[in-house]
Amino acid sequence: MSTSAHSATHSAGPREDVSLHGAPLGASQGLFRTTRISWGAVLAGTAIAVVVGAGLNILGVAVGANLVDAAARDTPDAATFGIGGGVWMVVSHLIGLGLGAYVAARLSGTSDRTDGLLHGLAMWATATILAGMLLGSLASSALHTAGSTLSGVFGGAASGVGSLASAAGGEVADRTSNDALQSTAQSAIDRLQNALAGTGTGDPAQMNSDQRRAEIGQIAARRITEGELPQGDRDRLTALIAAEGGISQEEAQNRVQQVEQQTQQRLQEAEEQARQAADSAATAAAAAAYWTFALLLLGAIVSAIAARLGTRPAPAVTVAARYR
Repeated sequence: MSTSAHSATHSAGPREDVSLHGAPLGASQGLFRTTRISWGAVLAGTAIAVVVGAGLNILGVAVGANLVDAAARDTPDAATFGIGGGVWMVVSHLIGLGLGAYVAARLSGTSDRTDGLLHGLAMWATATILAGMLLGSLASSALHTAGSTLSGVFGGAASGVGSLASAAGGEVADRTSNDALQSTAQSAIDRLQNALAGTGTGDPAQMNSDQRRAEIGQIAARRITEGELPQGDRDRLTALIAAEGGISQEEAQNRVQQVEQQTQQRLQEAEEQARQAADSAATAAAAAAYWTFALLLLGAIVSAIAARLGTRPAPAVTVAARYR
């Protein structure tokens, strides 16, 4: 019995046992892992990155507040504060990402450098998404708070104006009779009808001032909406202005041309200002996008380097051939 077992052992040939520092390796020692990512390590690195970045930013706020010296009037200008604050925020962000990537790669338990690097990049992506969500929530809360404050201010103002108007209305109602109000309203209606009656066909010299001004307003509105006026409308406008101002036709025509030139110049200036504002906004948006992309890329590079540094060293594996 023992002889046959011994023969079977020798007939099987040499057997290789892979050992780690003399201990056999197996599935129980993590050699054959069913998953290549550890989300616990990624989330732990993300938490460290966010907390470290926030802590450093708070420290920067404290340092900046200490630099303000209103009593001695020795406070840095706004440009210096802006540049210093921006640099500090970037450095704080990168330090947080570096530490988070190092922790994520270290806690993943892998000795594969590629796996460690991917854990660091996964932490970077998770932290970026979380930071975006937090910033969006803060911005939404700030807008909501501002809207509520403005609503309360305008609501209080409207309430005060309403109370004042109510009191004034009561006082006016006590001092004004219905007959006087009806007479005033009818007078305004009659004046409007007289201004609009006979415009466009009557002799400007025979029209009253309200009629001439109403027709001048109509022609001017057509000039703005339709562009260049026909010669008939220009002559009519010149005659109305001459009659209204008591000046000659030539002087009225000069006034019309001067007003048109001034209006055209202002329109051109407004258009130029609008174009410059649009160009400035586009340039600012492009610069912000470029800087954001550069910051994301720099964060990914720092996270990758830190993850490679945090990856565990590969274990020393020995292969021992034992013959029985």
